[in-house]
Amino acid sequence: MKSSTIIFSFLFTFLLVFSSCQHDDGSFRDGEQQENIPDTFSQYFGNTINRDFLGTVVNKNNLPLQGVTITIGNETAQTDSNGVFIIKDAEVNERFGYIKAEKAGYIHGSRSVVPSEGTNKVEIMLLEATPVATISSGTAETVSLPNGSSVSFDGNFIKEDGSDYEGSVNVIMHHLDPVDEDMPMQMPGMLYAENEEGAERMLQTLGMLAVELRGSGGEDLNLAEGSTSEIKMPVDASLMGIAPATIPLWYFDEANGYWKEEGEATLQGNMYVGSVSHFSFWNCDIPAEAITLCVAVRDESGNAINNLSVNITSLTFGTRGGNTNENGEVCGFVPSGETLELIIYVQYSCDTSLLYSEMIGPFNADSSISVIVPNHPVISFETIRGNFLNCDGNPVSNGYIQLTYGNQSYTEIVNEEGDFEFQFLSCSTNDAFGITGTDYDNLTETDHLNFFFTSPVTDIGTIMACNSVEEFVQYVIGDNITVIDFDNINATFTEIPNNIYPITHMLSINGSTNVDNINHNYNLKVWAHAPDFIGLYNTDDTSFIASSGVASIGILSINTLGEVGEYIDISFSGFHSSQNGVLPVHGTIHVLRDE
Repeated sequence: MKSSTIIFSFLFTFLLVFSSCQHDDGSFRDGEQQENIPDTFSQYFGNTINRDFLGTVVNKNNLPLQGVTITIGNETAQTDSNGVFIIKDAEVNERFGYIKAEKAGYIHGSRSVVPSEGTNKVEIMLLEATPVATISSGTAETVSLPNGSSVSFDGNFIKEDGSDYEGSVNVIMHHLDPVDEDMPMQMPGMLYAENEEGAERMLQTLGMLAVELRGSGGEDLNLAEGSTSEIKMPVDASLMGIAPATIPLWYFDEANGYWKEEGEATLQGNMYVGSVSHFSFWNCDIPAEAITLCVAVRDESGNAINNLSVNITSLTFGTRGGNTNENGEVCGFVPSGETLELIIYVQYSCDTSLLYSEMIGPFNADSSISVIVPNHPVISFETIRGNFLNCDGNPVSNGYIQLTYGNQSYTEIVNEEGDFEFQFLSCSTNDAFGITGTDYDNLTETDHLNFFFTSPVTDIGTIMACNSVEEFVQYVIGDNITVIDFDNINATFTEIPNNIYPITHMLSINGSTNVDNINHNYNLKVWAHAPDFIGLYNTDDTSFIASSGVASIGILSINTLGEVGEYIDISFSGFHSSQNGVLPVHGTIHVLRDE
């Protein structure tokens, strides 16, 4: 499954081409003030701030990569078995944050973002460091890819310390095509650059070439001082109409996380051809003046909506987009001084995916706007919330929840109390979703639990990350009485003999546990009018009895009803009456069917 989660934080994606372009010559339109270029490029980044990051690293097959080292400022982390990393309170800048990803066997990956106040989500696709050719020092050779991309070498190479290298050279090379939907995850940083005058620019790419050189001992190599290589990159046929005769070349500065202008390439047939003196990622791009724009998306009640796709289209610079975070916000660079089209989509197909569109701008300075998305006849605004505990019954303070809906997956961090919440849009034709929780510190996770929306708010209760536990019954009475049972659980779904129509079957789950030296017995029965009753059920036929009182179930959802030896998943909520009064109760049941 390709995750749109793991597309995080106004990571700009080239989606469309545009009909005209201008070469960046450092000049400004008539009547505009002369651009003020700072002494150092980092002055564009703004003040130092601290932000939270949640990301996923995958390979070219969109499979998660474990053990990837992630670096943000002075903070580091490792991806888990889901390819997920969490770094909280990382030091970044107001307009720029840089995330690096490294793993043996892959070329270095990265992502740069304009940090938002909520969780900043990123997805990185690492490319394998598999040599496409082995050449020898002292010999002029050319290495080509099947699509015609090529690099020529004069045979002179140096090591990282500047000393000469002699021997075999492994050439690792990847061409990144703008029309490939995976390119935004594969490319380093974001399309943000420093031009030759030291000014910031956003970029439209017509193609990238990644080249890494390794010695026979695995050491990093580069071209010797005074040596140059000719590089060739093909231009996709759909982009030839806008490809200029000459285009600036930009290389990626891995130390700082942005592109730098150096030289130019000329269009020869359908190939851009240029000369470079060192290797990194090289990029053929058209630059434009840029400002940062943050878009906050709310529903008509003022609730933030996350996991929406927000696209910004410039008539002269194409379309870029990203997904809203838990604050309903997404930020990134857009062209300065242009009227733009804002379009908001859901990330899956209902009867329609378009939610909202309007013309915005122009913006000549960093800006923020708010958008109210109107109610929609086939799309519902949902809130999904719950609490995440570890095996000891304590909150998971550093973990994440993955919600699956249709063929999409979404990820959110839990807070220090283990609470989580998704503001989500669902289709009227599909009210089923799944939840998996992962304790990032202890490397444990829940099973995949199935639920149904109880619009507008679905409280799934408490879920537990405990890999050694096969089944559990858990319920919370009031704010602090949590009852958890891992053993002595009996779950049956049986036909009622000599039944009186329309009741034909009964689901029964019972057991006992001890909490704070108090024995809790429970017995949940659901009478069914048919053998298949997955979904929200008639709660008039439902009872839940515990030794501390009696619960009146207001909402009960049978999410999964497996065969004998398979799982039954139930979520419920209501009110619990006892000598302590009437208190709210909600619970989650994940048990193996015994009969």
